[in-house]
Amino acid sequence: MKPFDPRLLSLVPDCRAGIVGLFACGALQGAAAIGQAFAISALVVALVDGRDWHTAALWTVVAFVIRAVAAGAAESIAARTGTTVSTAVRHLLSERFLARGATGRTDGPRLLTLATQGSTSIEPYVARYLPTLANAVVLPPAAILAMLILDVPTGLIPVLTVPLLPLFAALIGATTAEATNRRWRTLTRLSGHFLDVMRGLPTLVSYGRAERQQETIRQVSHDHRRATVATLKLAFLSSAALELLATISVAIVAVWVGIQLAHGDMQLSLAMPLILLAPEAYWPIRRVGAEFHNAADGAAALEQVYAQIESTPTSESAAGGSPEPAGASASAPRGVRLTGVGYAYRADGDPVIVGLDAELPGPGLTVVTGLSGAGKTTLLELIAGLRAPDSGSVDAGPAHLVTQRPFLTDGTLRENLLWGTDHVDGQMLSDGHLRKVLADVGLASMVRTLPEGLNTRIGDDGFGLSAGQRARLALARAVLADPQLLLLDEPTAHLDAASEELVDELIVGLSTTRTVVTVTHRDGLLARADHHLVLGGAA
Repeated sequence: MKPFDPRLLSLVPDCRAGIVGLFACGALQGAAAIGQAFAISALVVALVDGRDWHTAALWTVVAFVIRAVAAGAAESIAARTGTTVSTAVRHLLSERFLARGATGRTDGPRLLTLATQGSTSIEPYVARYLPTLANAVVLPPAAILAMLILDVPTGLIPVLTVPLLPLFAALIGATTAEATNRRWRTLTRLSGHFLDVMRGLPTLVSYGRAERQQETIRQVSHDHRRATVATLKLAFLSSAALELLATISVAIVAVWVGIQLAHGDMQLSLAMPLILLAPEAYWPIRRVGAEFHNAADGAAALEQVYAQIESTPTSESAAGGSPEPAGASASAPRGVRLTGVGYAYRADGDPVIVGLDAELPGPGLTVVTGLSGAGKTTLLELIAGLRAPDSGSVDAGPAHLVTQRPFLTDGTLRENLLWGTDHVDGQMLSDGHLRKVLADVGLASMVRTLPEGLNTRIGDDGFGLSAGQRARLALARAVLADPQLLLLDEPTAHLDAASEELVDELIVGLSTTRTVVTVTHRDGLLARADHHLVLGGAA
């Protein structure tokens, strides 16, 4: 493990000033520590000799104050910088995850672990380890130089022993780094398995297999516990080794100076600063050893983050649409042009879409039909930019996609309606506007029966609503977003005849001012479509 990886500066540019400030505070603390040693020595000698001690006492207080202020400033800067880095890492991981598209989001548990526990472990790495490292870079060389100037033989003791500390730390650190990486792998495995079990819990319960997962989770938890204990053992071993070596080295200096002082070969005015400077040459490196576990944990997490960032492009490489933020509609609706589009779910699998050429002009309503498995949903995801075509190109503007299983979160009805669409053209949406859109999709009567109206809470994934109500709520959210390219996947699949007719009217009305592409198996929309695209033969 490197003492400091400069890639952190390019990963989070906002942390540069903080890290420079940490090393500046470290230099100031080093200067104050050396001044403090000389001031205390002068004070002690003055008291022993019976001379005026007030000036020495004043300089001692000044040195103490400067060192305390520098330490406080370093702690404050480190805390802010640590928060900045951990927050930036979370944002970067989220952005790169969303930039992958639907097919690249297969390692969600690992990214979730990195964005939560990983970014949390990076914070003490920056807030506690880096300030200690700054002191270790500045203070030991300055203290050793001062000791050499005062007395060369005594100064040679730390010159010979101080390099042994980072040497032992490096030897132990090589093993610690591997143990830490092994711990991260077991933690990722534990998180991924637990997430998979929670996602599939209803299925496991329905087949009576839920209890069998207890032993698997217990075993994975035990592996993580053993990896954590092994890492802690190595961390404590490194700290103990550095402490032992530093203690012995300081004791050698003290004994050497004491012998010379006892034999009259050295004056007290020279012996005192040597004895006081000796611990300062070892103390920062001992602190580095004490913080080594935080450093190894944070460095391992950063290494994972670097690999994640470097392996993920900032945006989809292939052409396609992208989710449109509220209020970002283009001035005129664009159509969709598909040129030689081909796509397969696996590189070695049969393509689901082959050489598709189509022009879907806008504004207007295009209905996509085809047999099950013909690639209708995949086509919408290609247009939305959630998947990249294996061949050909997709020319489309920003799109809003309403899937068959829309995303609804644990919150109020209002929050789910306004999720990502709380304003249009800079104007907040009123309750009247929300109720009108809900009436357009046939949910007005349902909202009136709710005890708290728009403020009624619904569960995660729309728990408490029927499949048809969830679909219409997602359609209402799409209307509020006011996109110029609206993609609908089976919008009337779960509706009765009356609700289907109401939603059909809304979709046809929307298509007069924007491009609407909808997948359907029903004839109501097909009869009123401006364009009809058939995939994989007749539907």
